[in-house]
Amino acid sequence: MNIFYKKPFLIADVGVNYYDIAQKEDISEIDAAKLMILEAKKAGVDAVKFESYKTENIISEQSQDQFDLFKKYDKFGREEFRELSDYCNELKIRFLSTPLDFESADYLDEFMDIYPISSSDLTNIPFIQYIAKKNKPMLLLTGAATLNEVKQAVRAIEEVSTVDIAIMHSVLAYPTEYKDANLAMIKDLAQSFPDYEIGYSDHTKPDLNMFVLTTAYNYGAGIIEKHFTLDKSLPGNDHNHSMDPEDVMIFKTNIGFLSQISGMKNKQPLICESSSKRE
Repeated sequence: MNIFYKKPFLIADVGVNYYDIAQKEDISEIDAAKLMILEAKKAGVDAVKFESYKTENIISEQSQDQFDLFKKYDKFGREEFRELSDYCNELKIRFLSTPLDFESADYLDEFMDIYPISSSDLTNIPFIQYIAKKNKPMLLLTGAATLNEVKQAVRAIEEVSTVDIAIMHSVLAYPTEYKDANLAMIKDLAQSFPDYEIGYSDHTKPDLNMFVLTTAYNYGAGIIEKHFTLDKSLPGNDHNHSMDPEDVMIFKTNIGFLSQISGMKNKQPLICESSSKRE
């Protein structure tokens, strides 16, 4: 069963990029997040995705460098994400946020219908089963995972719930080199999980014609996710491999062209061939 109402369903992974946009535009973080949601909607994106966590819940203070990095981006909590969810509802764009701790998973349940699961939590069986018991569809990212690990995660979810699952091919390299994208793995996942939707979460730098995302869709990824920014030149973690609104529109144009040339499946003479057939 399909989780989303259309294919491809395009997710703009805002992540924490709004912090850098806020500094650039000299506005608050919440206004920057809303600005990015608005621009994503205007470009034709179907959903936006954030990250929800509190650093002390997931990282020990003994890992000081990593703790400080994550702490820089964990200012938002229940009320901020509720406000962003309400704003998404106003604009008719789907709100998503990846919970990285139990606290976030609980409060997101109040205003989010689908749970993205980070690649880093694929083997965190207690956590994904806790979320699965909320009985909402799950997007399961599979970066750096073996096929067996993906199967174990799916079985763990199936043990406690009958929720729909989307299996998302992903490569945990930032940015991912084109030669490492391995889009053919999308077909392998489709063969291994015929009962579930297949998607792709991309970390390559946007190519001029958005061929990476277009090829992923052509290979069977019905859900496409990519980091999103309003300025790819910013120095933050994800801007240089994020798509911007112009990239989104190029991708949408590609999908429209693919739809135009795909046509009918069954082989038969076409109207445009009628004059040639009579000769």
